Amino acid sequence: MKHYNFDEIIERRDTDCVKYDLLETIFGNGGALPLWVADTDFRVPDFIMDALHLRMNHEILAYSYRPESYLEAIINWMDRKHGWKIEKEMITSSPGVVSAVTMLIMALSEPGDKVIVQPPVYFPFFTSIKGSGRKMSENPLMLKDGRYTFDFENLKQIIDPQTKLLILCSPHNPGGMVWKREELEELSRICTENGIVIVSDEIHADLVFSGNKHIPIPMVSEEIAMNSAVLMAASKTFNVAGLSTAFVIIPNKKLRVKYERVLHTVHIEGGNIFGNIATEAALKNGFDWVSQLMAYLENNYNFLETFLTTRMPKVKIMKPEATFLVWLDFSAYNLTEIQLGKILINGGVALNNGTKFGTGGDGYFRLNFGCPRAILEEGLVKMEKAFDQIV
Repeated sequence: MKHYNFDEIIERRDTDCVKYDLLETIFGNGGALPLWVADTDFRVPDFIMDALHLRMNHEILAYSYRPESYLEAIINWMDRKHGWKIEKEMITSSPGVVSAVTMLIMALSEPGDKVIVQPPVYFPFFTSIKGSGRKMSENPLMLKDGRYTFDFENLKQIIDPQTKLLILCSPHNPGGMVWKREELEELSRICTENGIVIVSDEIHADLVFSGNKHIPIPMVSEEIAMNSAVLMAASKTFNVAGLSTAFVIIPNKKLRVKYERVLHTVHIEGGNIFGNIATEAALKNGFDWVSQLMAYLENNYNFLETFLTTRMPKVKIMKPEATFLVWLDFSAYNLTEIQLGKILINGGVALNNGTKFGTGGDGYFRLNFGCPRAILEEGLVKMEKAFDQIV
């Protein structure tokens, strides 16, 4: 088995990179260390780059389609990685997970209908709902024993006849929860009984730490399999987000037909040649690479936890069960988010502010530890120095 070097530092500035090259525009400090945008600083694995280079040798980049081998790669990955047996007819496409969320909202509800979100959560969901003329209904997550869980009593209270969809983030971003089977079972039961379709963003499904098991929402029961859609991509796992390619798995043909009607209406079903190739190569060849990645990320998290616990004990850590993101609570400093943000960016570190993730995010910041250890350590030291003068 080939050994991959995740300690390699690759210069990303001046590549039109959001994470690095927009620091000045967004934070006012172009020299800050970016631990914010949810992509990693790791080299795309060789088996993906080899497949892309091979295709680039044919110098016509015209209309293309996804071959049977692309579908087979998804089917085999779902079976091997998640124990989920799917059929090729269930698979459809999207340029991205958020695009799929938006198209599903448009396909499965009408303007004025309600869509449930569970904040704090990945914030593009909010614009998908509001931008499509739907009403956002909040079912905030509850803190229990240091992790988030669902508030089922509140969920039952907010459901009404206009409630059509629930957007699930699984695993959760920003908290990193891998939802337990009993949590998903009760969520599915409530939604099924009320005719609510679960749209499940599972883009971080492959990034699960040891001791946890991701369960695709259709695996919970046959009823919810017929009442859900799963959105996935190779983008987070293999660092290919710039290729704008995702896949959507919808077991229920009626729901799938409605989704594909919107997909075809906006004429984006063809996809990206290189995104399709990268996805197929990743899912065919990426199992060992992901295993090494997760071992590295787990060590990175352990380093971060030890550092903050011993040197910045006021910062409370929500231990992630998946993803390369960690949700940090700075509320013990008794400062506003604006004040905290200024301390961080003036200290040379860029993090995502918590209120952007909605209700429950005040006092929190999201940190991305998907980077070489040296970068992570540099960022943590900068944070420590920035807060040294704060009582």
